[in-house]
Amino acid sequence: QVQLVESGGGLVQAGGSLRLSCAASGSRFSINNMGWSRQAPGKQREFVATFTRNGITNYANSVKGRFTISRDNAKNTVFLQMNSLKFEDTAVYFCNADEVVAGMTYLYWGQGTQVTVSS
Repeated sequence: QVQLVESGGGLVQAGGSLRLSCAASGSRFSINNMGWSRQAPGKQREFVATFTRNGITNYANSVKGRFTISRDNAKNTVFLQMNSLKFEDTAVYFCNADEVVAGMTYLYWGQGTQVTVSS
């Protein structure tokens, strides 16, 4: 069972920056993809960014050019640097990671960290 613990959320003014971190523990095998999703009040959870084990990154169009995902494979940690934050970035941000065991992919989620951007 993989546990994901996020940190770094908070309150920031529009135009400001925040850096989220997510550390994975308990993995018996190699963590495959790590990434971030978010859920705003009254909306469905949406993809934000992902970082594969091989170093490929992908971003939602809404955050391209403002957010940067990075990863420390040795520490099973993923980061999300968020710059030029907008009011509409306000959401609970969830870290996710998947692990492949005997050909089966298991997806894990963190508990979420609140990001609030004031206008």
